[in-house]
Amino acid sequence: MRRPRQSSALRFAVRAGAVTAIGASLAVPALRRRLRVPVPVTIAVAYSGPLALAVLTPRSKKRDVAMFALQMLAFTFVHEIPYDDPEQLRARLRSRYPIKIDKTIGRGRLPNAALQRALDKVPGRRVLDRFLAYTHWAWFIEPYLALLVILTRHNERFPRAARQMAAVFDLGCATYFAVPTAPPWWASEQGQTGEEVRRIMVEVGERTWGPAWPKMYETLGGNPWAAMPSLHFATSVSAAVSLSEAGKVEGALGWTYALTLGFALVYLGEHYVTDLLAGAALVAAVRRGEPLAEPVIHTISDGLRRLERIASG
Repeated sequence: MRRPRQSSALRFAVRAGAVTAIGASLAVPALRRRLRVPVPVTIAVAYSGPLALAVLTPRSKKRDVAMFALQMLAFTFVHEIPYDDPEQLRARLRSRYPIKIDKTIGRGRLPNAALQRALDKVPGRRVLDRFLAYTHWAWFIEPYLALLVILTRHNERFPRAARQMAAVFDLGCATYFAVPTAPPWWASEQGQTGEEVRRIMVEVGERTWGPAWPKMYETLGGNPWAAMPSLHFATSVSAAVSLSEAGKVEGALGWTYALTLGFALVYLGEHYVTDLLAGAALVAAVRRGEPLAEPVIHTISDGLRRLERIASG
């Protein structure tokens, strides 16, 4: 009779631990500054949520979506952590090297400035500005929409596509910690670029949203020095590759968006060409490095499945 009681106690402990981990993954990162939680602890707790959910519930489409949602919530929290102390971050800020590389690419001129000057007097430029700004804003849903298409139409491909997307986000975030790099619009405001690079997205936002724009901008702009690599471009490329593996039509739509976004990011002054190239390289590294990571992935998955069996009784 004792053995079932021990098994029941273990099941309760595992389930209680998983529920606590999920709650902590939501609360601790949000309260990190007030509670003065150390950065490594905040990161570990934030990323424990998706793993805990895998223990708490059996595999299903809903669980896959919920795990990815928790993963992206963790990224959102962690992505902002370097900017918790702006002065300390600015002391490590890099801004010169992408300017030098981009001026080499542009034969002495920044591609951002060259594009802005070339299109400045084009008829209907404001329409173009608005279209490209909206293309940029659409990024806040595009990677997830791409994964939703894969989930609903090619469910067997979803775990790998979501895993690769999450890896791109997380490795890019790690780079933001290691090498904080300023975007071209900020470097231009500091007089570092040698030629003006306007932040056209902000100009469009002010014209489009009026008094509501400052609050919208404040909400979306968690870390202005998270520019290298461009996760906007990297994740759209990752989505395009996964969509291409799912079907020709899906792939064509994915690549059309990714390439349009890449052009928009440079023209709007949000990213250097160097940032885009680094983003594409990050996607290639994730895909090529996946076989090397498989043993670790399988080990973690096996451990989570064992805990899931205990939790489910």
